[in-house]
Amino acid sequence: MLEFTHPSVLAGIASGADWADPIMDPTTIDWQERQAEAWIPFDVIDGRPVNPGEKTRFARGRNELGHWGPKNAADALIFTYKVIKRWGLFPKRVRHMVLVERDDGHGWAIPGGTLEPGETGEEAAVREAKEEAGVDLDRIARARVPHPARYVPDPRASDEAWMVTKPVCFWLDEMVPVQGGDDARRAEWVRCDSYAALERDVRSRFGGRVFAAHVALLKGMLFRF
Repeated sequence: MLEFTHPSVLAGIASGADWADPIMDPTTIDWQERQAEAWIPFDVIDGRPVNPGEKTRFARGRNELGHWGPKNAADALIFTYKVIKRWGLFPKRVRHMVLVERDDGHGWAIPGGTLEPGETGEEAAVREAKEEAGVDLDRIARARVPHPARYVPDPRASDEAWMVTKPVCFWLDEMVPVQGGDDARRAEWVRCDSYAALERDVRSRFGGRVFAAHVALLKGMLFRF
């Protein structure tokens, strides 16, 4: 049974960072309260939370996540269409979406993050889009479509610490300027006619890769439209 908590979590605890829970023993936590607030139900066995989505490499500990059990988050999928002129052919509308390059080296991701106290998933998605990509969705979004919460197959998770997210789709009338901020190195509009097109654009234009935790979400959402 492998047990692992990443040094960055221990460093976060030592520095008093709000994302790193200083509790080292999960059996001392009031799990009934956290189970009541969870978007996806989970079990607690012998005082330890049980990941409801998958078995990871680490049966004990938090891996790279600072919390125990679930953490609720939201992701802002920001879409628009760009008209591309083609020589001798009719113009073509090509779908694009905003992605940000994470500053932790995990790749290109959907703007998003954990909820603040009292926040809804939609409110968190709007806030994260502004902080990470410089997009004021309250002002310019033409439409917004919240989706049900889903488990996140996050490579930073363990069997005792995981992420759950609520995706919210936003449609804009035009391609507005974007700029990376907060924990995003940069933000860019990426072509996304399909997941394959998105992955190809990230690789060819930026030499990057898609954040592993968002691959399934992107494939599912891009297939819908």
